[in-house]
Amino acid sequence: MGEDLRFRIPITEGRVLVTGGSGFIGKRLVAALVTAGAKVTVADLTPFPGVSDSVQAIVGDLYDPEVADQAVQPGTDTVIHLAARTSVLESVKDPETTYRNNVAVTAGLLELARQRGVRTFLFASTNAVVGNVGGTVITEQATLRPLTPYGATKAAAEMLISAYAAAYGVRGVSLRFSNVYGPGMQHKDSFIPRLMRAARDGTGVKVRGDGTMIRDVIQVDDVLSGIFAAWRSDHTGPVILGSGQAVTVNDMVATARRVTGVDIPAENAPIAQGEMPAVKLDISTARGLGYAPTYDLEPGMATVWPDFAPEGAPPARALDASALAMEGAR
Repeated sequence: MGEDLRFRIPITEGRVLVTGGSGFIGKRLVAALVTAGAKVTVADLTPFPGVSDSVQAIVGDLYDPEVADQAVQPGTDTVIHLAARTSVLESVKDPETTYRNNVAVTAGLLELARQRGVRTFLFASTNAVVGNVGGTVITEQATLRPLTPYGATKAAAEMLISAYAAAYGVRGVSLRFSNVYGPGMQHKDSFIPRLMRAARDGTGVKVRGDGTMIRDVIQVDDVLSGIFAAWRSDHTGPVILGSGQAVTVNDMVATARRVTGVDIPAENAPIAQGEMPAVKLDISTARGLGYAPTYDLEPGMATVWPDFAPEGAPPARALDASALAMEGAR
């Protein structure tokens, strides 16, 4: 992975702080940074499993000023801020904690970045900042009208990052990730790992509505290449990072059945409050920065199944686009 040109990072003598570096995306990001020769500080509530000469770990809550002070140490050049409370449903139940983790923590890190001469602040945001746009394709110019406290806190953090870029010269990029999946999701509860667990355990999944809700899902290595593309550029402001492909929930179920070879049962369930009926993304801004997603849904989902497959299960089956076309013509 580290030899791939997609994972080139800017030449920097300073440290790179990755908040949330012990998480699903964070661990893979830190591994790519270390392979590329970066000196990394990881700040997370969970201990980082790979501390080395290249990786320093800070364990604690970034809302604590002492923990944040250790994380944004003098000599830090770049902050990649992944840490957040990411559950939409939990944000509806507990908006106060969501604000604390997503807005107050970001504000504290930005202030430390200003004081310590951090040059670049890359922020993991979400397309939930725009709310329900119906079937309209979402661009970076869409009005911010979030439907939930989660989306609202991410929008607030984006505004803070914009202000610090304009007022203090801390280059800020808000990377609006679509739904991320890939290897290392064993402990996640999003829809694709639920499908993998259902295939492994012989159970089923609940599909909200009739399964025609549209989503954009992005494989984690494409997320990393998008982060690095934005970092290498001189862009400031929001950037949408997705696959650029609209898929339905029913598409995801059918793809998981093909990849795993298991006929996963699916049961319809009510649509939850705050769910966006459609997420269609325009990724042209990211493409203009050099981003080029490489994974379609089926080969991408095939990278997830090995983490869940029971011993002795056949390998993940992924058809390329031409093979799928031939199969559909039979």
